[in-house]
Amino acid sequence: MGGQKTDWTLYVLTDEEGGHSHLEVAREAIAGGATAIQFRDKKMGGRQLVEVALALRELTREAGITFVVNDRVDVALAVGADGVHVGQEDIPAAIARRLVGPDKIVGLSVTNLEEALAAEREGVADYLGVGPIFPFPTVIKPDATPPMGLKLLAEISRHVSIPVVAIGGIEAGNAEATIEAGADGIAVVHAVAWAENVAAAARELRTIVESVKSRRGR
Repeated sequence: MGGQKTDWTLYVLTDEEGGHSHLEVAREAIAGGATAIQFRDKKMGGRQLVEVALALRELTREAGITFVVNDRVDVALAVGADGVHVGQEDIPAAIARRLVGPDKIVGLSVTNLEEALAAEREGVADYLGVGPIFPFPTVIKPDATPPMGLKLLAEISRHVSIPVVAIGGIEAGNAEATIEAGADGIAVVHAVAWAENVAAAARELRTIVESVKSRRGR
């Protein structure tokens, strides 16, 4: 599965609502030390998604880091992305794997231990996006998944062997505790994409995560 080994230390999801374009977020995040980029946009039409994804593919290829497309397997394949990330309500991970083949990355979102164990048994995901860990900095929708906290993150990390990437409300003040709980890396949106200085925000998070991982020998 999944082609090359990926460094999930700092996995930045692009977002334009903070005032920066997807390409600006990715470019500055890479400058600050992002180790992987995910393109996520729920509003664009297919043609625009492909146009932006092509630009991101070129940027990440030049930087030599992993590029993943959220949800849209067709877009990921069209632009030659390294992989696709799907959620529990998206196309099933097993079908995504069948479509992208054995050499692409498939990531899967999980919100509890049962989903994580099921993903491990199914054997098609290369990593798990585990969360949300903390409350989001923006207003929570009534149907949003409640934050799981560090205790459940630690339990999931102990019970699965594939990489665990924590997501949801992670920023400089709680990144250290998140990695100490067992996550292999952090996935962030607001903490980087919404920052006034995207590169500086990414650099700070990368430093924190690497410091903890070096202490625990991972």
